[in-house]
Amino acid sequence: QVQLEESGGGSAQVGGSLRLSCAASGDGASNYYMGWFRQAPGKEREGIALIDRAGGTLYTDSVKGRFTISRDNAKNTLYLQMNSLKPEDTAMYYCAAGLAFTWRPSSYHYWGQGTQVTVSS
Repeated sequence: QVQLEESGGGSAQVGGSLRLSCAASGDGASNYYMGWFRQAPGKEREGIALIDRAGGTLYTDSVKGRFTISRDNAKNTLYLQMNSLKPEDTAMYYCAAGLAFTWRPSSYHYWGQGTQVTVSS
C-alpha cells in the first residue's frame, strides 16, 4: 500500500503563486507514475499534470506554462509549483499514484486526501 498526503494549499490572489507538496510512503512509491488532479464544486475531477518514472511530464492546456510538476524520489515527494494563478484554478487538488501514465482518474490506485486552493480577485 502507498499513502499520499498533500500540503501547501491555501488562498492566493490572482497572479500569485503556491507550491503544493505530496509526501508518499510505502514500499516502491518512487516506482509509480504520479499526477496532480483537481475538482471544483459541481465539476468532474480532471487531470492537471503527470510525471512518469523517468521524469517525463505532461500538462493539460489550461495550466501549461503556469504549473510545473516535479518529483524527488529520494524524499518520496511530489511537487506542483503553481504560478500566475487564476480564479478558475480554485479547486480541491489531489495527488495520485498509479501503474499507468494516463489522464483517467480511475487509472490511479492511490490518492491523497486533497488540499484546497482558493484564488480570489
